[in-house]
Parts: sequence; structure tokens; C-alpha cells
Amino acid sequence: MSILNIMWAGGSAYASVQKVHQQILSHADSHVPVHTWLLQGSAAGCDGLVEQAVEWNLSSARLKGRHLWKLLMPWMRARFQKALPGDVQVVLLDGIGVARVLLPLLKQLPHIRAVVIFHGSTRLRSADQKLCEQFPASQLTLTAVSQTLASSLEGYLKRPVAVLRSAFDPGVFRAAALSREQARSRLGLPPVGSPVLGAVGRLVDGKGFSCLLEAFAGVAAQHADARLVIVGEGPARSVLEARIKVLGLHGKVSLPGHLPDAATLYRAFDWVAIPSTEEGLGLILQEAVMAGVPVLTSELAVFREQLGDAGWYAPADDAASWGRLMERAFASSGEDVVEAQSRALAPEQAWSDFTQTTRRLFSCR
Repeated sequence: MSILNIMWAGGSAYASVQKVHQQILSHADSHVPVHTWLLQGSAAGCDGLVEQAVEWNLSSARLKGRHLWKLLMPWMRARFQKALPGDVQVVLLDGIGVARVLLPLLKQLPHIRAVVIFHGSTRLRSADQKLCEQFPASQLTLTAVSQTLASSLEGYLKRPVAVLRSAFDPGVFRAAALSREQARSRLGLPPVGSPVLGAVGRLVDGKGFSCLLEAFAGVAAQHADARLVIVGEGPARSVLEARIKVLGLHGKVSLPGHLPDAATLYRAFDWVAIPSTEEGLGLILQEAVMAGVPVLTSELAVFREQLGDAGWYAPADDAASWGRLMERAFASSGEDVVEAQSRALAPEQAWSDFTQTTRRLFSCR
């Protein structure tokens, strides 16, 4: 038996997806071979399971069957079938995009069980429901990284969606985290004194970093020594840099880019802000709280699912509300807050639940 892990693409833009798949596959039996395909992009710079991936280097137009490429879909699927490992029994599919490409092929191979992992909200089509209907429950499992996302998908696909809330081994994660002094040194921050607000994520509109800058500009006027660090890279960098200049935040906001060791750096921050306009789960929330750093989040159902009344929330894309939330945070001690958030998140129980659920994915029918 072997497992085939098929992902849309590699690279830092898909780091969180890679992390989730890596966590899932860590619970497969150690003697079971794992093969990984990247339909687009390169495995260069990726960590862990995708380092030895097969790179297909296919275009979006070809994968989505656009225009003349639609006529070549049977040929492309034939290539995939020929490349399938002969002993593969379980195939993990990265979201609906990959599922649309591979499920028509796997429908002809009833000895292979497909597991589709939904990482976030996506535009579903009526054809997606029809495609899933063609598979018995024994051959197709749909999973989502949060109950909020699973409920949404079930309402559209009319099919059970298992909750596979991604989680980390708390002990291993905390042991790898740098101390406050080490993390601040890594980010070029003063070792003591200045309150630092951190944020981690790809620099794209959906992460809400423009709103965060607007809110921080108001707070920084009252807290001259406050600093904001946004760790990540993406196409919105130039827009954010221009906004930093206009708001007069030079020297107060830093954008260090994508850092492979970002998960070890949370203790550099006094608070972590997650101003996303939408999220499938939000791994940053889990990582920050496990590192002992309280979080400020957008008022999203998926964040309330994890933190409940222990969360500190502001409406998404509302700079004034975010500014008030920051002021409240800077005037408070985060120790009691993160203690309450940790109780709500229950990392040890979450890890146990995640372990049991993922092992069932790889069990025999």
C-alpha cells in the first residue's frame, strides 16, 4: 500500500496548505510510502513532504479545461493514470480544484479511496455536487479544516463533510519556539520595552493587512514606541509599502517577507493580530496561542468556533474598531487573556482529536 498526496502547487504562497497535508500524513503508518504530486509550480524552497515531489508544471488553463484545453482533458487524465503508483490505495486531494481534475479518473478505479481536503471557502458549482454524487461513501471522503467550513460545504454538496481541524503537537511546537529575546533579535526588534504587534500571513487583500495599517497608524500616534511586524510575502507588498509611507509609519512597521522559521518567532510579539476577511481555519491563531501570545481576530465564525468568549474580536475591514481593539490590548496584560484563549483552544485535546481522525482516513474500508 502507498499514499498519493496531490497538491495544486508548491512555494511559499501555499505554505499553510503544505503544513496541513504534512500534519495529516505524519499520522500514516511509518512503513507506508507517501508520494506527492505538485500540479503547478516547483517544490524548491518547500519543507518536508513536498521536497521530493513530482512536478507536473501544468498551466491553470490546462488544469481547468479552458478553451481548447478542454479537448485534451482525457489525454491529461490518461497521463495521470499511467503515472499512478501501482500500489496506491489512498489519494489526498488538495481542495475542489484538484478534485475536479482527478476525481473523474479515480471514479474508474474503485480500489482507490479519495480524500478531498477543503482548506477554505471556494466557489462551488452545480457540477461539483453531481461529481461527488457519483462516488459511494466508501470511496470518497470529504473533509474540512473547521466545523464552520464543513457546515457550509454540506449545505451545498448535500453530502457529509468530516471536520478535520488541523492541529499541532503542542509539546513539539512549544519546544521549537524561540525565547522572546531570541525571536526579537531574529526580527531586529528591541529586546525589551516597545510593545510589538505581530501579524503573519500572505500579503494579499483577504488577510486584511491594509485595514491593520490604518488602525495601527491611529494607535501609533498615541504610542510612539509601538511597533508592527507583518511576516509574509505576496502581491500586495507594493501597496502596503506605499500605504506605510503615506501613513508616516516608516520605522514603526516592518515587512520582513516570508520567513521559513516564522512559526518559531511568535514570542517576539506582545499580541498577534489576525484581521482576515475570511479564513478556512487560521493556523496562525493556533500557533500564536500555543506559543503563549494572545490574539486579536476579525469577528469571523471560524474564530469564534475556536476561541468562543475568550476571543478579542473586531469587525473585518473596520479600521476604527481595530484601532479601539489595539488600544485596549496595549493597555492590558496579555497573560490572563492568552491563558483563557488557551483553555478555549485546548491544544492537547485538539491534537488528540486530530490524530484519531487522520488515522481513520488511512484505515482500511
